[in-house]
Amino acid sequence: MNSPFVMVIFGATGDLARHKLFPALFSLYKQKRLPENFYIIGFARRVFSDDDFRSLIGEQLKTDSPEYAEFAKNVYYEQGLFDEKNGYEKLIERLNKFDEKVGACIMRLFYLATPPDNYDAILDHLLSTKLSEGCGQGSSKWTKLVIEKPFGKDLETAQELDRRLAEIFEEKQIFRVDHYLGKETVQNMLAFRFANGIFDPIWSSKYIDHVQITFAEKKGVAGRGKFFDGVGILRDVAQNHLMQLIATVAMEQPKSFMKEDVRDARAKAIHAIKYIEPSDVSSRVVRGQYAGYHDEKDVMKDSTTETFVAMKLEVDTPRFSGVPFYVRAGKHMPKDTVEISIVFIQTCHILFKEYGCPEEGNVLTIRIQPDEGITLRMIAKKPFDSAHGKPGLALTTVNMGFNYSDEFGGKGADAYEKILTDIFSGDQTLFNRSDELESSWEFITKILKGWSEVQNSSRFNREKIKNYNEGEWGPKEATELIEKDGRKWIG
Repeated sequence: MNSPFVMVIFGATGDLARHKLFPALFSLYKQKRLPENFYIIGFARRVFSDDDFRSLIGEQLKTDSPEYAEFAKNVYYEQGLFDEKNGYEKLIERLNKFDEKVGACIMRLFYLATPPDNYDAILDHLLSTKLSEGCGQGSSKWTKLVIEKPFGKDLETAQELDRRLAEIFEEKQIFRVDHYLGKETVQNMLAFRFANGIFDPIWSSKYIDHVQITFAEKKGVAGRGKFFDGVGILRDVAQNHLMQLIATVAMEQPKSFMKEDVRDARAKAIHAIKYIEPSDVSSRVVRGQYAGYHDEKDVMKDSTTETFVAMKLEVDTPRFSGVPFYVRAGKHMPKDTVEISIVFIQTCHILFKEYGCPEEGNVLTIRIQPDEGITLRMIAKKPFDSAHGKPGLALTTVNMGFNYSDEFGGKGADAYEKILTDIFSGDQTLFNRSDELESSWEFITKILKGWSEVQNSSRFNREKIKNYNEGEWGPKEATELIEKDGRKWIG
């Protein structure tokens, strides 16, 4: 990255900016992956001087090193309210000074690190003040917009947001962030599937029994009740992260690794996920809420917001015809983990019938976090124990695998480091495209409609949200969802 840029971070005092963006930017600086001339402007309502803001970020990064002092010289602060013009006018004056200093139009990146409720006001002022046009030349060459999930609350609001973005920016300027696409293990899935000739031939319903995806967090809403309540885990996690993980498993080989070819393949996979019609939601989707959720700060006492969801779905492609995907996501789970498990059909070979085969056979597990890596469960002969064993042959399962820290001396780039690097270079491969979002919201909105119909019907008491205790894998109905098909959750 050699070209100068200025990044304006709206919501610069919020959690995303302090915990993700500034640590990633400082890390890139230390790796000498930022240009000689770069400027970062924090924009928020709180009153800070440039030096005050630099100190705040330094405290967050837990550093006062000389290296941070040099980095901080490129960090500035502009106080303003998102819905008032004055702050934007002061921002323009600051940006013009940077252009004058460099002697050219500098690439402007507007990063919306705010709650979605602020998007409309910020977009309105970017348009009305012509900030969206760069340094007055009216060219899409000079500006990029970065926007974080959630992208809407349902299909209608997502489409409205998309229309609004399209009025102001071209698609090539818009970077819709799903940070899970920046995870090394998710990216590695493409290489793993298509660079290894042993896996692609068996990546189909002929060999795969089912797929499991688990997204579990040990903590609860952790002070995010104001945002989370009324949103729920279906919107917060399933609509984006889980849909992308499903697509990574189900997508066909892209024509190339050029950005649009990869996004085409991903979009087709998401579009192929079969809708769960509202009438089928009660039998195919389980929603739960952990005990004590109503006691969390900023949560309504009668809230029906789900903190857990499990569902059975299908991907309507020739490759995955008849292969169920079991997906679950929840808070206050037994552990923090995000993983994909490809469970292959277990056939006990005639040679081993009399000895018996393990109930579960070959399972390929891709761990997204923590300890990113890939594990393959295989069947092996159990060593004979003369003291306790009986004559004969016994089979058991063993694991073979690798993790990034062992193989590559670390976990690779942080997801936000990768995301920011791609934004700077204009590579949209790992960012959501509008058709991907529309397909995912169509799927999710059907479920939301099914829940709404239940809540407004006489079936509510029978089918209302299910409770579970902290440290459990959701309500018992989630276990029943998979066990009624003769299968079990892994882990």
